[in-house]
Amino acid sequence: MYACVCSRLIARYGFIVLLCSGVVSVGAQESHDAPHAGHAQMGDQDIPMTRDGSGTSWLPDETPMYALHAQGKGWVFMGHGTAFLQYLKESGDRGSEQTGSINWMMGMAERPAGGGRLSLRAMVSLEPWTIGGCGYPNLLATGEICDGEAIHDRQHPHDLFMELAAQYNHPLGKGVRLELYGGPAGEPALGPVAFMHRVSGLSNPIAPMTHHWFDSTHITYGVATAGLYGRKWKTEVSVFNGREPDETRTDFDFAAMDSWSARAWFLPSSQWSLQFSGGRLHEAEPGHDGELPIDISRLTASATYHRTTLENVMWATTFGWGRNAESGGDATNAVLVEGSVIIRDRHSWYGRFEWAEKSGHDLAVQEQGIFSLAKLQGGYTRYLRTWKGLAPGFGAAVSAGIVPGSLQPEYGDRLNPGFSVYLTLRPAQLPM
Repeated sequence: MYACVCSRLIARYGFIVLLCSGVVSVGAQESHDAPHAGHAQMGDQDIPMTRDGSGTSWLPDETPMYALHAQGKGWVFMGHGTAFLQYLKESGDRGSEQTGSINWMMGMAERPAGGGRLSLRAMVSLEPWTIGGCGYPNLLATGEICDGEAIHDRQHPHDLFMELAAQYNHPLGKGVRLELYGGPAGEPALGPVAFMHRVSGLSNPIAPMTHHWFDSTHITYGVATAGLYGRKWKTEVSVFNGREPDETRTDFDFAAMDSWSARAWFLPSSQWSLQFSGGRLHEAEPGHDGELPIDISRLTASATYHRTTLENVMWATTFGWGRNAESGGDATNAVLVEGSVIIRDRHSWYGRFEWAEKSGHDLAVQEQGIFSLAKLQGGYTRYLRTWKGLAPGFGAAVSAGIVPGSLQPEYGDRLNPGFSVYLTLRPAQLPM
């Protein structure tokens, strides 16, 4: 039955074949593929595939892989993704509530080619239909435009097409390899691993309110990246279209690839991943009050730590700093500390602390200037017994958005609490 359904999907929506292949593998031959799982997780130079984050970013080698897996005719197929069905409520004068679904699905196919390795990727989200209005409630979040105004205190939905890209790696000798990446939709070499792919935030449905200081370029319509890497390091540069997607979330927002970025990675051990990056985003944000679009110079630095104990406890932590300097405007900074503890792949406790400087324009307030904001969030997800390679679960979280006294009239209070409850579904962890 699965094969029949997938064949029809392939004929109409070719990119879904990757996810379907994973379902067939896990549902029909899970025990047969288990002996090969370790091989499937090893890439070139004994670099594990678990190192791959979003785009060309790197996670620590000691990273669990939550995926559906299949092999056939020289190809390795992977299906990733997460879906939430959530109710969110934020308090205060700018708070709101909403029921919806935050979700994304990714398929990958990889095989040897031309003396190297070729990887094809497709990632989609149904949020254009499952998140109403200008986005879901997320106090102090800012970024992009909706109905002609700056989105504030909400997180905009993802576009339907999050990634359509190819990646190719080829040995150059003496332990050095060439990496090429690009496509009509993808992620340039700028910032840490995107928030929905970080293990430190995997069980957390809510985007960071500092998203636009770190990884807002994870959906870019037009990108090309070239890099060199070894066993513990990588340097890479990108050219891309740095403009934000528009309000129509189901199309391709192509424009000139006139932005650039550069990034360096260093993995001192299997438990650490460090990056420093910078870039110039041309016309990244709409202009203030009808003025010309704004260019942004962005710097980011991050450190990610993963550790698995003998008691099958997974610790994951991400530290990050980001800086945006607008053309003709002020420079603002942001700090992120995010972590999770996953016990026996069943209990996931997570938390996040954020601090950011945001302008009155970004927050859509009468008072102008730069304001220091903070947000705390913590929650728990309980995953149930796996079913056909998928792990269902449920959870809840609480948060507190903190604003300065000058913004109290806008928000109703200096500390504004919020909460969420949700059901979730993701692939189970592959055996290491």
